[in-house]
Amino acid sequence: MKFIITVFLSAFITVNSFSQKRISSEKPRLIVTIFVEGMRYDYLYRYWDKFTEDGFKRLVKHGKYYENAEYDYLYTKSSSGYATVVTGSDPSQHGIVSNYWYKRITNTKKYCIYDKKQYALGSNNFDLKFSPKSLLTSSFSDELRLSDFKQSKVISISPKDYAAILTGGHLANAAYWTDKKTGKWISSSYYFSKLPQWVNRFNEKKFPDIYLSKEWNTYFPIDKYDNTLGDDNSFEIGFVGGKKTFPYDLTALKNISGSRKILESTPFGNTYTKDFAISAMVNENLGKDNYCDYLNVAFTATGEITKKFGIRSIELEDAYVRLDRDLKHFLNFINDFVGLENTVIILTSDRGSSDSPRLLREINMPGGFFKDKNAETLLNSFLRAVYGYDNLIEYFDGSYIYLNRNKIEDLKLNLTEIQQKISDFLVNFTGVSNALTAYNLENRNYTSGMQMRAQNSYQKKRSGDISVILEPGYVPGSDADYGSGYRNYTQVPLIFYGWKIKSGKTDIPVSMTDIAPTLASFLKIAYPNASTGKILPDILK
Repeated sequence: MKFIITVFLSAFITVNSFSQKRISSEKPRLIVTIFVEGMRYDYLYRYWDKFTEDGFKRLVKHGKYYENAEYDYLYTKSSSGYATVVTGSDPSQHGIVSNYWYKRITNTKKYCIYDKKQYALGSNNFDLKFSPKSLLTSSFSDELRLSDFKQSKVISISPKDYAAILTGGHLANAAYWTDKKTGKWISSSYYFSKLPQWVNRFNEKKFPDIYLSKEWNTYFPIDKYDNTLGDDNSFEIGFVGGKKTFPYDLTALKNISGSRKILESTPFGNTYTKDFAISAMVNENLGKDNYCDYLNVAFTATGEITKKFGIRSIELEDAYVRLDRDLKHFLNFINDFVGLENTVIILTSDRGSSDSPRLLREINMPGGFFKDKNAETLLNSFLRAVYGYDNLIEYFDGSYIYLNRNKIEDLKLNLTEIQQKISDFLVNFTGVSNALTAYNLENRNYTSGMQMRAQNSYQKKRSGDISVILEPGYVPGSDADYGSGYRNYTQVPLIFYGWKIKSGKTDIPVSMTDIAPTLASFLKIAYPNASTGKILPDILK
């Protein structure tokens, strides 16, 4: 009888506990953004058959999937995407117009997170002076911290520095990224005077060396990767030394490169990021009190693999196969630690990706390289012929042309006229669709098309005098990190999952600027101060 009663009570307690777990809190206790760098919308379906039921498929089947989500600006640089999601605004407001921009006062390129007043913690590299100072607006997490006088905790994690720093906003408790030489997790003096002990303990375990002692071979037999261009094709760059076929001896690649940076270009870089994120949740006790916390995790290995091998490579497919397993582990941990019913999870990407122009030309598709340096030389000759002066162009990065405004003013030349003449001259080059002057972007209101996207990318103090719009499939020859305003770059997956999120799919067009105000609405807090987005439709039960 005692045995029967014990079994009955155990069953009752188990059922009761399970039912309690499924009751969502009034407001989410934890918000987690998961970025998968360079992830196109169609990857979910391209790799669907190789995914488990508890990774990407779990999010698609049980979350709210916005299949028609887009960035609304022209230059889809990686840093701009991270800033747009957390601020609810375009580069024209938040100011992160690119990973680098030209600074006229000093005649130098400025890195988007450079801050000379800061220094790195956990690294001997004294050049790593970073902070979110260049972000001109508040972020969702800033408003969260302001709403409860900094009781909420905000932690942002990514192997890539700007992916961690920009998404954390101005008031983050911490942002962590990896030192390229040692592979250790590091941070900035902007957040604290020394690394937390738990970070030091994690670094002491030397996980990068463990991962780099492995061989990277395909998860499935290589002949199962039939949705690719094959293991050895001429459109891949490969690792240092030209290695571009499986299997990969990671120890040998590390020795050739002389650093542990190679980890960032393998699926194990994602696993390393996931493991650190779990450690952060445990040691920072995220989601465990009545104040909602925010965790950002950006998986960047997919972006690096895309640069080296392309979007139709076995390497990239295998990276997504393995990331799916990492995602499964991460979601299960969140469920055990906080409860998915208390957590809002957002899966998205900083931008999409495109085929190599060399591949496009090979298969007779439109595309190619815009020879921007040749164009700059011819432009200088053209301006010399028209105005009789040299060096009227100060800097050209393939997207923006910056004019020497001081010289133009000293010579009493008409700046607007020069801008327009350059614009008219540029459209004659192969691969150039249009070129818009700063004067027109500042004085006209474009409501659609690439002109509108160019306006959303333009920030007066940081953008150039002429914005170059390339034709689909074209990239500047000098910019390996180029991103255009066309669909292959602007459309990305957007899935909300957990808490009171309604499941289902919709093809209603939504903007990536809608994410931040939607999260703010969940918590009844102020929207980011420059947000232009709307609350996403039909998202809550």
